[in-house]
Amino acid sequence: MSIKPLKKFGQNYLIDKNIVRKMIDCLSISKNDLLLEIGPGKGFITNEISPLVDKLWAVEIDTRVIEELNTRFTSVTIINKDITKVNFDELGLTKPVKIIGNIPFNLTGDILFKLIAEKELVKEASFIISLDIAKRLTAKKRTKEYGALTVIFDYLTTTKIVQKVSKNVFLPKPNIEAAIVHIKFDKIENSQIDKKLFHKVVKASFGNRRKTLNNSLRNSIFTNCDFSSCELPLQKRAEELEVTDFIKLTKFIQNQICL
Repeated sequence: MSIKPLKKFGQNYLIDKNIVRKMIDCLSISKNDLLLEIGPGKGFITNEISPLVDKLWAVEIDTRVIEELNTRFTSVTIINKDITKVNFDELGLTKPVKIIGNIPFNLTGDILFKLIAEKELVKEASFIISLDIAKRLTAKKRTKEYGALTVIFDYLTTTKIVQKVSKNVFLPKPNIEAAIVHIKFDKIENSQIDKKLFHKVVKASFGNRRKTLNNSLRNSIFTNCDFSSCELPLQKRAEELEVTDFIKLTKFIQNQICL
Protein backbone atom coordinates (compact mmCIF):
# COMPACT_ATOMS: atom_id res chain seq x y z
CA MET A 1 0.00 0.00 0.00
CA SER A 2 1.35 3.42 -0.96
CA ILE A 3 1.13 5.76 2.02
CA LYS A 4 1.49 9.46 1.30
CA PRO A 5 2.84 11.87 3.93
CA LEU A 6 0.12 13.89 5.63
CA LYS A 7 0.45 17.63 6.12
CA LYS A 8 -1.59 17.56 9.35
CA PHE A 9 1.12 15.42 10.96
CA GLY A 10 3.92 17.53 9.50
CA GLN A 11 5.26 14.47 7.69
CA ASN A 12 8.28 14.78 5.41
CA TYR A 13 9.68 11.27 5.05
CA LEU A 14 13.45 10.91 5.19
CA ILE A 15 14.96 9.09 2.19
CA ASP A 16 18.74 9.40 2.68
CA LYS A 17 20.60 6.72 4.67
CA ASN A 18 23.68 8.92 5.03
CA ILE A 19 21.64 11.34 7.13
CA VAL A 20 20.39 8.47 9.29
CA ARG A 21 23.98 7.34 9.88
CA LYS A 22 24.91 10.85 10.98
CA MET A 23 22.05 10.79 13.49
CA ILE A 24 23.09 7.36 14.77
CA ASP A 25 26.73 8.42 15.13
CA CYS A 26 25.69 11.24 17.46
CA LEU A 27 24.30 8.77 19.97
CA SER A 28 27.16 6.24 20.02
CA ILE A 29 24.56 3.48 20.30
CA SER A 30 25.52 0.21 22.00
CA LYS A 31 23.55 -3.04 22.19
CA ASN A 32 22.37 -2.54 25.78
CA ASP A 33 21.14 1.03 25.24
CA LEU A 34 17.45 1.77 25.58
CA LEU A 35 16.37 3.53 22.39
CA LEU A 36 13.19 5.43 21.55
CA GLU A 37 12.28 6.57 18.06
CA ILE A 38 9.80 9.39 17.57
CA GLY A 39 7.75 9.25 14.39
CA PRO A 40 9.08 6.19 12.56
CA GLY A 41 6.65 6.70 9.68
CA LYS A 42 7.27 3.87 7.21
CA GLY A 43 10.31 2.66 9.13
CA PHE A 44 13.22 4.23 7.23
CA ILE A 45 15.20 5.06 10.38
CA THR A 46 13.76 2.07 12.28
CA ASN A 47 15.27 -0.30 9.73
CA GLU A 48 18.76 1.05 10.48
CA ILE A 49 18.53 1.24 14.27
CA SER A 50 16.54 -1.86 15.23
CA PRO A 51 19.53 -4.24 14.81
CA LEU A 52 21.69 -2.00 17.00
CA VAL A 53 19.86 -2.42 20.33
CA ASP A 54 18.05 -5.09 22.30
CA LYS A 55 15.25 -2.73 23.29
CA LEU A 56 13.64 -0.21 20.94
CA TRP A 57 10.37 1.67 21.29
CA ALA A 58 8.84 3.54 18.34
CA VAL A 59 6.04 6.04 18.90
CA GLU A 60 3.92 6.84 15.85
CA ILE A 61 0.70 8.86 15.73
CA ASP A 62 -0.29 7.82 12.18
CA THR A 63 -2.56 4.76 12.38
CA ARG A 64 -2.06 3.99 8.67
CA VAL A 65 1.49 2.67 9.17
CA ILE A 66 1.10 0.73 12.42
CA GLU A 67 0.25 -2.63 10.87
CA GLU A 68 3.21 -2.47 8.49
CA LEU A 69 5.59 -1.43 11.29
CA ASN A 70 4.44 -4.31 13.50
CA THR A 71 4.87 -6.77 10.65
CA ARG A 72 8.34 -5.60 9.65
CA PHE A 73 9.80 -4.97 13.11
CA THR A 74 8.61 -7.77 15.38
CA SER A 75 11.23 -7.02 18.05
CA VAL A 76 10.25 -3.35 18.30
CA THR A 77 7.56 -2.08 20.66
CA ILE A 78 5.33 0.05 18.42
CA ILE A 79 3.19 2.59 20.28
CA ASN A 80 0.36 4.18 18.28
CA LYS A 81 0.11 7.44 20.17
CA ASP A 82 0.98 11.13 20.16
CA ILE A 83 4.48 11.33 21.69
CA THR A 84 3.46 14.29 23.83
CA LYS A 85 0.84 12.04 25.48
CA VAL A 86 3.23 9.18 26.27
CA ASN A 87 4.39 8.82 29.88
CA PHE A 88 7.99 7.69 29.74
CA ASP A 89 7.82 6.08 33.19
CA GLU A 90 5.19 3.66 31.82
CA LEU A 91 7.63 2.31 29.23
CA GLY A 92 9.41 0.29 31.88
CA LEU A 93 12.71 2.11 31.51
CA THR A 94 15.47 0.80 33.76
CA LYS A 95 17.74 3.72 32.87
CA PRO A 96 17.56 6.93 30.83
CA VAL A 97 16.71 6.41 27.17
CA LYS A 98 18.40 7.69 24.02
CA ILE A 99 15.99 9.22 21.53
CA ILE A 100 16.16 9.56 17.75
CA GLY A 101 13.73 10.92 15.21
CA ASN A 102 12.91 12.95 12.14
CA ILE A 103 10.66 15.30 14.09
CA PRO A 104 7.49 16.71 12.49
CA PHE A 105 8.31 20.38 11.94
CA ASN A 106 4.92 21.55 13.22
CA LEU A 107 5.33 19.67 16.52
CA THR A 108 8.97 20.46 17.26
CA GLY A 109 8.30 22.85 20.15
CA ASP A 110 5.85 20.49 21.84
CA ILE A 111 8.26 17.56 21.52
CA LEU A 112 11.23 19.54 22.83
CA PHE A 113 9.30 20.60 25.91
CA LYS A 114 8.08 17.01 26.33
CA LEU A 115 11.75 16.05 26.65
CA ILE A 116 12.19 18.76 29.27
CA ALA A 117 9.23 17.37 31.23
CA GLU A 118 10.66 13.83 31.01
CA LYS A 119 14.32 14.84 31.40
CA GLU A 120 15.00 12.44 34.29
CA LEU A 121 14.38 9.58 31.85
CA VAL A 122 16.18 11.09 28.85
CA LYS A 123 19.92 10.72 28.34
CA GLU A 124 20.34 12.34 24.94
CA ALA A 125 18.59 12.86 21.62
CA SER A 126 19.46 13.10 17.94
CA PHE A 127 16.78 14.89 15.92
CA ILE A 128 16.12 16.41 12.55
CA ILE A 129 14.30 19.68 13.17
CA SER A 130 13.85 22.99 11.37
CA LEU A 131 17.07 24.98 11.04
CA ASP A 132 15.30 27.98 12.54
CA ILE A 133 14.59 26.17 15.81
CA ALA A 134 18.04 24.55 15.77
CA LYS A 135 19.57 28.04 15.68
CA ARG A 136 17.35 29.13 18.56
CA LEU A 137 18.44 26.15 20.66
CA THR A 138 22.12 26.97 20.17
CA ALA A 139 22.04 30.78 19.93
CA LYS A 140 24.45 33.17 21.61
CA LYS A 141 23.24 36.12 23.66
CA ARG A 142 22.65 39.43 21.90
CA THR A 143 21.46 37.66 18.75
CA LYS A 144 17.94 37.65 17.34
CA GLU A 145 17.68 33.86 17.83
CA TYR A 146 18.54 34.03 21.55
CA GLY A 147 15.36 33.58 23.58
CA ALA A 148 13.50 31.58 26.20
CA LEU A 149 14.06 28.30 24.35
CA THR A 150 17.81 28.97 24.26
CA VAL A 151 18.06 29.71 27.96
CA ILE A 152 15.95 26.76 29.11
CA PHE A 153 17.91 24.28 26.99
CA ASP A 154 21.26 25.82 27.88
CA TYR A 155 20.33 25.45 31.55
CA LEU A 156 19.62 21.71 31.20
CA THR A 157 21.55 20.47 28.18
CA THR A 158 24.52 20.66 25.89
CA THR A 159 23.02 21.16 22.45
CA LYS A 160 24.79 21.51 19.14
CA ILE A 161 23.94 21.63 15.46
CA VAL A 162 25.59 18.62 13.82
CA GLN A 163 24.94 19.68 10.24
CA LYS A 164 22.40 21.30 7.96
CA VAL A 165 20.14 18.94 6.02
CA SER A 166 19.23 19.45 2.38
CA LYS A 167 15.58 19.62 1.37
CA ASN A 168 16.37 16.93 -1.19
CA VAL A 169 16.60 14.19 1.47
CA PHE A 170 12.87 14.45 2.23
CA LEU A 171 9.71 13.32 0.49
CA PRO A 172 7.97 15.64 -0.08
CA LYS A 173 10.54 18.43 0.03
CA PRO A 174 9.76 20.80 2.94
CA ASN A 175 9.45 24.54 2.50
CA ILE A 176 11.96 25.20 5.27
CA GLU A 177 15.60 24.37 5.95
CA ALA A 178 16.43 21.58 8.41
CA ALA A 179 19.31 20.42 10.57
CA ILE A 180 20.45 17.53 12.75
CA VAL A 181 20.77 18.53 16.39
CA HIS A 182 22.34 16.56 19.21
CA ILE A 183 20.94 17.23 22.68
CA LYS A 184 22.61 15.84 25.81
CA PHE A 185 20.84 16.16 29.16
CA ASP A 186 24.14 16.42 31.00
CA LYS A 187 23.69 19.43 33.29
CA ILE A 188 22.60 19.43 36.92
CA GLU A 189 19.77 21.73 37.90
CA ASN A 190 20.28 24.27 40.66
CA SER A 191 18.64 22.69 43.71
CA GLN A 192 17.93 26.10 45.26
CA ILE A 193 15.39 27.19 42.68
CA ASP A 194 11.97 25.94 41.66
CA LYS A 195 12.24 24.57 38.12
CA LYS A 196 8.71 25.57 37.13
CA LEU A 197 9.31 29.08 38.43
CA PHE A 198 12.56 29.26 36.47
CA HIS A 199 10.68 28.51 33.24
CA LYS A 200 8.08 31.17 34.08
CA VAL A 201 10.76 33.75 34.84
CA VAL A 202 12.60 33.06 31.59
CA LYS A 203 9.45 33.18 29.47
CA ALA A 204 8.27 36.38 31.18
CA SER A 205 11.67 38.01 30.67
CA PHE A 206 11.45 37.47 26.92
CA GLY A 207 7.77 38.43 26.79
CA ASN A 208 8.54 41.83 25.28
CA ARG A 209 11.80 41.52 23.40
CA ARG A 210 12.18 45.22 22.59
CA LYS A 211 11.62 46.29 26.17
CA THR A 212 13.94 46.26 29.13
CA LEU A 213 13.87 43.34 31.53
CA ASN A 214 12.23 45.61 34.10
CA ASN A 215 9.35 46.46 31.75
CA SER A 216 8.91 42.87 30.57
CA LEU A 217 8.66 41.58 34.14
CA ARG A 218 6.21 44.30 35.14
CA ASN A 219 4.00 43.36 32.19
CA SER A 220 3.95 39.72 33.28
CA ILE A 221 2.69 37.54 36.13
CA PHE A 222 5.44 39.12 38.25
CA THR A 223 3.90 42.58 38.12
CA ASN A 224 3.42 42.65 41.92
CA CYS A 225 7.06 41.86 42.72
CA ASP A 226 9.27 44.56 44.15
CA PHE A 227 12.47 44.60 42.12
CA SER A 228 13.97 47.69 43.76
CA SER A 229 16.56 45.63 45.66
CA CYS A 230 17.38 43.32 42.78
CA GLU A 231 21.09 43.43 41.97
CA LEU A 232 20.65 42.37 38.35
CA PRO A 233 20.80 45.05 35.62
CA LEU A 234 17.07 45.22 34.94
CA GLN A 235 17.61 48.11 32.52
CA LYS A 236 19.05 45.60 30.09
CA ARG A 237 17.03 43.44 27.71
CA ALA A 238 16.60 39.73 28.36
CA GLU A 239 18.73 38.78 25.36
CA GLU A 240 21.74 40.43 27.04
CA LEU A 241 21.69 38.12 30.08
CA GLU A 242 23.41 34.79 30.73
CA VAL A 243 21.75 31.65 32.09
CA THR A 244 23.34 32.38 35.47
CA ASP A 245 21.54 35.74 35.53
CA PHE A 246 18.17 34.05 35.08
CA ILE A 247 19.03 31.68 37.92
CA LYS A 248 19.78 34.69 40.16
CA LEU A 249 16.56 36.37 39.06
CA THR A 250 14.55 33.25 39.86
CA LYS A 251 16.12 33.08 43.32
CA PHE A 252 15.25 36.72 43.92
CA ILE A 253 11.60 36.27 42.90
CA GLN A 254 11.38 32.99 44.82
CA ASN A 255 12.28 34.77 48.04
CA GLN A 256 9.34 37.14 47.65
CA ILE A 257 5.66 36.46 48.01
CA CYS A 258 4.53 38.28 44.92
CA LEU A 259 2.51 35.80 42.86
